[in-house]
Amino acid sequence: MNDAFAQIGLGPFLTVGAALLVLGVFGIFLNRKNIIIIMMSMELILLAANINLVAFSAALGDLSGQVLTVFVLTIAAAEAAIGLAILTVYFRNRGSIQVEDVALMKG
Repeated sequence: MNDAFAQIGLGPFLTVGAALLVLGVFGIFLNRKNIIIIMMSMELILLAANINLVAFSAALGDLSGQVLTVFVLTIAAAEAAIGLAILTVYFRNRGSIQVEDVALMKG
């Protein structure tokens, strides 16, 4: 365990991770109308998981959590790029990105 992490401890990192997780979950459940806000809330949940992975990796002195975090960030960036491209095309065709309008695509 490095000296900087030993001074701060694991608690503050887990608190920030828990706060981001709660914000992400509230963002999904409280605002079900705008797809962009739902996507940002999912990114907050992924960032909360990444903070926990890095914190436990540093606490245990193992780099595997930090390597996994790099892979998760890469996949999250690709998911955001593809999701925003799909939303852009959908907005050009329909003129709206509200969740109710997307539900009309079924069938």
